Amino acid sequence: MQSVQEECRECCDGRGGGDGGIKVGNRAVPEMKNGGGGREEDVGKESLMMELTRLVQKVIKESSWWERRGVDCSILTASFLCLPPAFLLLGSSQLLWFMLGMLLMGLAHAVINVKGTHLASHGALSESQTWGRFWAIFFIEICGSFSAKAGMHGHIKMHHAHTNVIGLGDSSIWKVPFLPRIVYLFIAPISVPVITPLVALAHLKGHSLGVVVRTVLMIALGLYSQYWLLINISGFRSVHGALFCMLVCRAMLSVPYIHVNIFQHIGLPMFSPTRRPKRIYQMTHGVLNLPRNPLLDWTFGHSLISCHVEHHLFPFLSDNMCLKVKPVVSKYLNEKKLPYQEDTYLSRLHLFFSKYQELMVFAPPITELVGVQ
Repeated sequence: MQSVQEECRECCDGRGGGDGGIKVGNRAVPEMKNGGGGREEDVGKESLMMELTRLVQKVIKESSWWERRGVDCSILTASFLCLPPAFLLLGSSQLLWFMLGMLLMGLAHAVINVKGTHLASHGALSESQTWGRFWAIFFIEICGSFSAKAGMHGHIKMHHAHTNVIGLGDSSIWKVPFLPRIVYLFIAPISVPVITPLVALAHLKGHSLGVVVRTVLMIALGLYSQYWLLINISGFRSVHGALFCMLVCRAMLSVPYIHVNIFQHIGLPMFSPTRRPKRIYQMTHGVLNLPRNPLLDWTFGHSLISCHVEHHLFPFLSDNMCLKVKPVVSKYLNEKKLPYQEDTYLSRLHLFFSKYQELMVFAPPITELVGVQ
């Protein structure tokens, strides 16, 4: 398997390569370089990304390891430490303690499964390529019940490299046109824990035997470990009871998870594969931040909630670093009269509920940025 760093580097290089860049730890993050015909106006536009990169690089150089990686690693560690008391509480005959155990396990699973897999897919948990590969397999396959290879290809090479580009990174993977809006927005997400491993198995077609065997074994290990602990530690006597508990815990935050994935891209400008704008215009027009939310920011991570614009501009950064560079990025984009899109969760929910057919069923219109493309 390619290293996480190589996957992410290809994502950044996929739109024209670059010289120089920012460094996270000892890894260089390529800057985007003008790949067009060398026109003066294109060089000027591309220099916006280079200028912003230098400002972010300055913040990174002044940051400690604790800020770059330690904060997020500590949050993940705390989530794993919540699991033993959660299993013990689930063995209680008292309803209040049992429900507390269910809540604790559901929140811990959300942090590990969403925040952990996302950071691991971007290589943001370690500066070592070897550890980066290990964490990607551990979080994506064992904890997330998905294929690390397929997940990183879809997220890094498609979604990030081709954000809001029709047919490539347009988030159409999240669309299920035949479902009514009530079912899609509020009921279907509960099935995500069941669908995820099935989709992972479907994505294994065409991969080497070694990758297939490893993925199946890792997914089975993650699922069986939780089941075994529920039976032997929590004292569940029924197979169906243990499986239902697994579903409830894993689906606890599935509804906002689906919402977040569609709110921050769908409904924003979409671009043609042959006439896409430069990177800084693509990301500022095609990505949206939600406000700070104590629950979602800490369970899903800042880069998926309140710092999604920063994350798409600098995908190597950890959640905490995205939060730290947020004032720098927002100030710069506002000064340069570039969009810095923000909207509330409820506002986006109302938009998608009222315009469900337009946003989630019909093909989106293609946007052309006059004077930019």
